[in-house]
Amino acid sequence: MKILIIHTAFIGDIVLSTPLIKRIKEVYPESKITYVTTPVGASILRNNEDITEIIEYDKRGTHSGFKGLIALGRRLRYENFNLVLTPHRYLRSSILSWLTRSPKRIGYDTASGAILFTDKVKYDKEKHEVEKLLSFMGEIPKNSREDYPIELYPSKKDTEIINRIWEENGLENEDVIAIAPGSKWFTKKWPLEYFNKVIDLLIENNKKVIVIGGKDEMFLNVHTSKGVIDLRGKTTLLELAEVLRRVRVVLTNDSSPIHIASAFKNTRIIALFGPTVKEFGFFPWSENSEVLEIEGLPCRPCGIHGGNKCPKGHFKCMLEIKPEKVFDKILQALKR
Repeated sequence: MKILIIHTAFIGDIVLSTPLIKRIKEVYPESKITYVTTPVGASILRNNEDITEIIEYDKRGTHSGFKGLIALGRRLRYENFNLVLTPHRYLRSSILSWLTRSPKRIGYDTASGAILFTDKVKYDKEKHEVEKLLSFMGEIPKNSREDYPIELYPSKKDTEIINRIWEENGLENEDVIAIAPGSKWFTKKWPLEYFNKVIDLLIENNKKVIVIGGKDEMFLNVHTSKGVIDLRGKTTLLELAEVLRRVRVVLTNDSSPIHIASAFKNTRIIALFGPTVKEFGFFPWSENSEVLEIEGLPCRPCGIHGGNKCPKGHFKCMLEIKPEKVFDKILQALKR
């Protein structure tokens, strides 16, 4: 059985698909799984032994434009896949699925180009994203949160790199808090001055703090002058996963660190939700988590991805989550 997954969305979406990989292997133990994703998505999936091959779909490079899409589709067609699963709901992914000419192509009923699938699954907005993905293999299993965890696999080299960081900064046997202030969307970002207030309070209380993020977050004026360890732009995604495996608490916006940290049972996740809501299905899969939000605001949610500015101009959904409350939540988590 040769099975293809096509998923070229954001990092968090790719991370959330790992339980589906486990489920496929349960249903088809002898199957060979190929995964088509972005170069960034490929980097977070590495070392997963259930995946036979990862193919990078470089939309802005090798496979840019319609010609690039056709070229990749031609390559996939030669593989003669028995089954193609396409969780990504964008038209290019639907076309790519059709180009494989697989006899069975499954996608969401709400996807752009859904007519190109041979079979469709219901996109149930009331389900968590992981449960939606598990529905590609039929009925959603009971106890799916417990039985189908997010799985990431930092390599030995990744572990050694983070070992050095821990040793150099004296983090062994310390309660470390990771702070993730970034997001692709402006309104998903808790105010930077609030993050800085929490960092200052933690340092004043002799806590160890690591700031995480990609290169885009390096331009944020985060307080890092008082012993804060700044790893922004300095780790690969799997090295970041190893960092989040070791910390006691991660404070994060509604962004990919939520889902990466959900792979590790001992990491407490405190997630800040402003314009988005848990009902969209992208809340932490880990049960060791808490979502902080301002309930009862009539303007929430204002969009599935947030936006570049608050439509109402007051940004209450984030401004009313006060840093002192968040600091107290972190201290409570450390006492558990």
